[in-house]
Amino acid sequence: MALRNEPTARQMRLATELRRLRDAAGVTGREAASSLGVSAAQISQIEKALAGVSEKRLRAMAANYACTDTELIDALVTMATDRTHGWWEDYQERLPTPYLDLAELEYHASRRWDVDFLHIPGLLQTEDYARALFSYVNSEFPQHEVDLRVEHRMKRRVIIERSDPIPYEAVIHEAALRIRVSDRSATRAQFARIQALSEADHVTVRVIPFDLDGFAGAGSAMVYAGGPVPKLDTVVRDGPHGTVFIDAEAQLVRFRTLFRRLESVSLDPERSRDFIHMLAKEL
Repeated sequence: MALRNEPTARQMRLATELRRLRDAAGVTGREAASSLGVSAAQISQIEKALAGVSEKRLRAMAANYACTDTELIDALVTMATDRTHGWWEDYQERLPTPYLDLAELEYHASRRWDVDFLHIPGLLQTEDYARALFSYVNSEFPQHEVDLRVEHRMKRRVIIERSDPIPYEAVIHEAALRIRVSDRSATRAQFARIQALSEADHVTVRVIPFDLDGFAGAGSAMVYAGGPVPKLDTVVRDGPHGTVFIDAEAQLVRFRTLFRRLESVSLDPERSRDFIHMLAKEL
């Protein structure tokens, strides 16, 4: 079987978890290979996501590593054997890889949390808002490149709009609501979309107002995607050098705690809807 040229973030996560299981068991790559009757190179390729792994081999690896977490093992098997052709794959070689990786991560997520301080979270954006944002940030792009990014962002909304949506929670700072990335009409439409979505049982939107005392958490923007088990959760953050996918267990615990802390200081959902309504009337 040919080796992969560019593994996806999901494939890399599977590989990382298998390597973590081996390291936790104190088993060397050579020992793991010997127990499976394969070469050390094959174990290395699996742990670098350059090669896939069958259910039978994955379960044998978990047994050799003395892993008894059946929920985790079953989740890893699903990751290894899933052959879903996602809509995002149609954008291969048309958009940067992180766009595809985020869409795939969301598709398989069990829940989604967003925290944003400067912009409306992507899943809540209207087409006009997204277009204004992409046009400004990528002012050198030809129109068709902007259109492609807007189209991709709109398709990502399916996870909270489909018949079996995932639970979604967003914490938005007042600054993100007040920054007018487009004109007043587009801003009103954006507020109306947030309010309409927030009425759904699976969507919770909270606002952090400017007048909150003692708030110094403006650097805490994040996308938190829940996995089938907590160990497979992922945090996505945009930095100066690109998009970063965070999956170390200690970091995940930190970000879970941070999200709940931000949630606790924000307005409750009903007051948040009233707050957004007030801002809309000011336009």
